[in-house]
Amino acid sequence: MARIILEGHIVVLDVDLAAVLAELPNHIRLTLEEAGCLRFEVTQKPDNKNVFCVSEEFVDRASFDAHQRRVQSSEWVRVTSGVERHYEVKECE
Repeated sequence: MARIILEGHIVVLDVDLAAVLAELPNHIRLTLEEAGCLRFEVTQKPDNKNVFCVSEEFVDRASFDAHQRRVQSSEWVRVTSGVERHYEVKECE
């Protein structure tokens, strides 16, 4: 069974920054509570307030896919609708 790892970053427009920062702790908490989540980190770059580094790890594809489905009906997807996403997803044994 292969673990799923997502690495990358998001770019948040100034107009969305306050809403993203307000919802981020809830998004992190809910994700860390999901079955199969091993790691979930979203950190704002100190030298660029609009860029957030994202690092996720799930025990398998099913857990990662369940996370993606949950997020689609969350407040996070609403507040990040205008966000640029730059991710790489890979499977690791």
